[in-house]
Amino acid sequence: QVQLVESGGGSVQSGGSLRLSCAASGYTYRRSWGWFRQAPGKALEGVAHIDSNGSTGYADSVKGRFTISQDKAKNTLYLQMNSLKPEDTAMYYCAADGLSLGVSTYRNWAQGTQVTVSS
Repeated sequence: QVQLVESGGGSVQSGGSLRLSCAASGYTYRRSWGWFRQAPGKALEGVAHIDSNGSTGYADSVKGRFTISQDKAKNTLYLQMNSLKPEDTAMYYCAADGLSLGVSTYRNWAQGTQVTVSS
C-alpha cells in the first residue's frame, strides 16, 4: 500500500518561492507520480509529473517557473515553485502511480497542502 505525506506549503508574496515535498512509502516507481492542484471553485488540474526514467511534463501555466524532481533513494518527490503568482493559490496534492497529468489515472493521493500567494 502506497502512503504519501506532503510538506512545504505555506503563504508567500507574489514573485516568491516555495518547495513542496512528498515522502512516499511502498511506492515502486512503475509509472508516473506528480503534483496536482485545486483552486477554490475550480477543478483539480495537473501541474507536473515525472516518470520512473526521469522524464517530466508540465502544465503550460507553470512551465519555466516550476520544477519537479525525485530522489529515489529517499522516496521523495519535490516541486520547486518560483516566481509564484496569485493564480497559483490552491491546495496542492501529490499523487503516485498514474499516467502523465491525467487526474483520473492516479491511484494514490496525499492529503494536500495549501499554497497561498498574495499580491
